[in-house]
Amino acid sequence: MTSSRTSAGDSAAIRVEGLTKRYGRRAVVDDLSFTVAPGRVTGFFGPNGAGKTTALKAVVGLARPTAGRAFVQGTPVSANKPDARLLGVHIEPCGAHPGRSGRAHLRSLAALAGLPRRRVAEVLELVGLEEAARRRVGKYSMGMRQRLGLGAALLGDPEILVLDEPVNGLDPQGIRWLRTLLRDRAARGGTVLLSSHMLSEAARTVDDVIMIDEGRLVHEGAIRDLERSGASVVVVRAEQAERLSGLVAAAGGRMKRDDSGALLVEGLDVAEVARLAHRDGVLLEEIVQRTTSLEDVFFGLTGGAGR
Repeated sequence: MTSSRTSAGDSAAIRVEGLTKRYGRRAVVDDLSFTVAPGRVTGFFGPNGAGKTTALKAVVGLARPTAGRAFVQGTPVSANKPDARLLGVHIEPCGAHPGRSGRAHLRSLAALAGLPRRRVAEVLELVGLEEAARRRVGKYSMGMRQRLGLGAALLGDPEILVLDEPVNGLDPQGIRWLRTLLRDRAARGGTVLLSSHMLSEAARTVDDVIMIDEGRLVHEGAIRDLERSGASVVVVRAEQAERLSGLVAAAGGRMKRDDSGALLVEGLDVAEVARLAHRDGVLLEEIVQRTTSLEDVFFGLTGGAGR
């Protein structure tokens, strides 16, 4: 991997400003702006249909935005010449002809990009396809095709990787391999922007998070801050709900009822709620502390739980 070539005027590896993509009257991406820092793995999340793939295509120049701009290392994407050493992309299928071998596919891509032929063997080993290199792609499993697409993105040992759902089709061993690969690249100064539906796995891989919903930004920041924002709530069941609500409010807490009828108390821990109820003789049928998960935070921001 080469050293970063980010211009002095823009420290971002990728910068998106007011990106909009319309198909007819429908805005798939709507006035979207975000920044991807160099040397970090950034997760790009959102519910199905949120506009993630369309946004990534616009970022790498595979789709022309209706409005707005995207920059890669300070240069507008529209002005960038294809450079496999700068930008590696894997979006949707690997694109290989089913009748060609995996090796032949990568060799043709390497030739088009002006890369040395020896790089193909290196990449086949890197993605674990050495033994399948002579097989026709049409005989590959979904996971093998995913590895081939990743291999194509890695051919130029690029400074920036943009990957759309790279764990799709990978088995647990393959997911661990990919996580290690991406973390290693970030440790060496590389930049990764990836979309994923596997939030629990993403939490172990990414440094920063960009969340969109209906084509719009709903959250941007470090994943550790998002995880910390997952509030702890006390789940309570009690017949004297109104009385308990008054006690909670007087103590500085907040209480609401969820879809199941349970009472959710925020701002107080389980011991404080239990003491309040005991002091005033409120009978509790159930009381338990529950910490909001990363998925809960995600659904809260995007409304994705009901989709």
